[in-house]
Amino acid sequence: MKISKNNAEHYIWGDQCDGWRLVKNNDLSIIHERMPGNTHEVRHYHHHARQFFFILSGTAVLEVDGERIQLGSQEGCEVPPMVPHQMFNETNQDVEFLVISQPASRGNRVLTEK
Repeated sequence: MKISKNNAEHYIWGDQCDGWRLVKNNDLSIIHERMPGNTHEVRHYHHHARQFFFILSGTAVLEVDGERIQLGSQEGCEVPPMVPHQMFNETNQDVEFLVISQPASRGNRVLTEK
């Protein structure tokens, strides 16, 4: 079945950020996310999930285990399990990106302090 933001399961997270579940399986999750300007995700890690963040449009900063990595359109970064990370949109523009998790990250997220 063809999938897009138009027909995918939608949810809102954080400070008016959007997520669309493009693939929702126990062994694989692909989510299209949108973060408005000047928003951020909570710092966390996953026990089992390996994640890949890929920027579709805009610019974001992905903090991975204390290192800030600036990602622009068509750039990505992998985050292994057990590694604390946090996504930031420090611009005034929306950023859209894919979050690919294997296995799915739901249920194994642990919040951390900076």
